[in-house]
Amino acid sequence: MSDEDPDKDAITTAGTTVTGLHARVVGQLGVAISSGEMAAGLVLRIDELEERYGVSRSVIREALRVLASMGMVSSRRRVGVQILPSSDWNLYDPQVIRWRLASPGRIAQLRSLTELRSAIEPEAARLAALRAPLASASELMGLAGKLWAAGQEGHQEEFLRLDIEFHRLVLAASGNEMFAKLNTLVSEVLSGRTHYGLMPSHPHSEALQLHVDVASAIQRGKGDEASSAMLAIMTRAFDEMSSIWEQGTAR
Repeated sequence: MSDEDPDKDAITTAGTTVTGLHARVVGQLGVAISSGEMAAGLVLRIDELEERYGVSRSVIREALRVLASMGMVSSRRRVGVQILPSSDWNLYDPQVIRWRLASPGRIAQLRSLTELRSAIEPEAARLAALRAPLASASELMGLAGKLWAAGQEGHQEEFLRLDIEFHRLVLAASGNEMFAKLNTLVSEVLSGRTHYGLMPSHPHSEALQLHVDVASAIQRGKGDEASSAMLAIMTRAFDEMSSIWEQGTAR
């Protein structure tokens, strides 16, 4: 098979970007590993991967190099390239998150990410109430209003875009650069919930009001109120997905 491929989607990780055929092979291997189809401990043979994906040895080597940068595989002397357990993966890498959300373990991944958000975002909101510049606080109020309108009208794509921007701005307004860097993780969670049908088509009015409450508290400098409202948003997210988690299956 030719190394030409119409799929030009890019994969970026650890400062490295691969495109086209390389990205396709990285993606297929990443999904296979994340789903458990290729289990931890399995030794990958380059010649078998060449045949499986119909590509050249150089493409396979580049794909494995990218996966190694994510902690998913490792080249071991006298062993070869071996798949590592998930505890070794860079679980904060947006691409790894996407692959895990595409796997049968989607619900467990969403639960872990939502638990992480519940620990971080209420504190980020509290700090934002104490530190956010007036312009950021005003922008949050504007976003909350637009979120309300998009939610009420059932404009799901617009709601997702605004929701991602709202939470990104809260993290940035916290003044904590470590919190701010988690914005890509939050984006993947919200996008994943929407993509896999785990978000209501019309957000509950309470959820919409809570976003307004977060923004209002930050604008008024009320840290505890901002934290409580953000925690309530996280709690609603748990409630909306809890029945699916209990079933142990994803839609």
